Amino acid sequence: MGNLCCCVQVDQSTVAIREQFGKFDSVLEPGCHCMPWFIGKRVAGHLTLRLQQLDVRCETKTKPITVNTSKALTPEVVQDNVFVNVVASIQYRALSGKASDAFYKLSNTRSQIQAYVFDVIRASVPKLILDDAFEQKDEIAKAVEEELEKAMSAYGFEIVQTLIVDIEPDEHVKRAMNEINAAARLRVAANEKAEAEKIVQIKRAEGEAEAKYLSGLGIARQRQAIVDGLRDSVLGFSVNVPGTTAKDVMDMVLITQYFDTMKEIGASSKASSVFIPHGPGAVRDIATQIRDGLLQGSSVSHH
Repeated sequence: MGNLCCCVQVDQSTVAIREQFGKFDSVLEPGCHCMPWFIGKRVAGHLTLRLQQLDVRCETKTKPITVNTSKALTPEVVQDNVFVNVVASIQYRALSGKASDAFYKLSNTRSQIQAYVFDVIRASVPKLILDDAFEQKDEIAKAVEEELEKAMSAYGFEIVQTLIVDIEPDEHVKRAMNEINAAARLRVAANEKAEAEKIVQIKRAEGEAEAKYLSGLGIARQRQAIVDGLRDSVLGFSVNVPGTTAKDVMDMVLITQYFDTMKEIGASSKASSVFIPHGPGAVRDIATQIRDGLLQGSSVSHH
């Protein structure tokens, strides 16, 4: 009906390309336009000005790492060099001021953009190892956008934004990466656990050393107190009983303690049988042994 009335409608966010006898004539903006078909004018096609998005999936591989795993002079490739799928999202639109270029110069815009994306990604990613590829997604996207902007502007298209939305390694590579990360975390956990156990053992040893030191100090003080008490008893007895020597008083004190000890052993309900020599000679030997032990204890305490 529009053609019969020599009128044509152009929708919003769209432009129409008008030709006359097959030659480009003008770009029609949204609205109603006169189209006198009888003088050879017609609408060759429409071009949308809306923002469009193209998702491109490109397979490439990362940079190989060469390391020498043996003493040989020739290095061996043992790491990286894996295939990855890089997914890029391209947002673009036709420029109204260059609508004729966008309409006539490209027959398949999406295929053209896809070819440029493949070219840039396959030139950029092989320069990076896998970890760097993940870390430098923005740099890869920027390189793709700059190349597309430079190429597509000549065809009347604007590249609004380029995003690298995903980098997918091969399934076996992802499994290996997960195993490496798990092993690294287990190693860190084991180191932390070992360090904690080391600290506990050090503190336990320090505590035991301190306890032994205090125990030895207590025993030394106990023996010193016994020696001081015996000395005071001997001196007091010698003063009160004329004619007695310190040795006589010491023997009497030791014999008294000997009998008191035997009495306590016999009175204890839980005591086991104890066989000890008994008689005047045995008492003298025991007194000598006790005296020597106390004197040695006193000597150690003073040192």
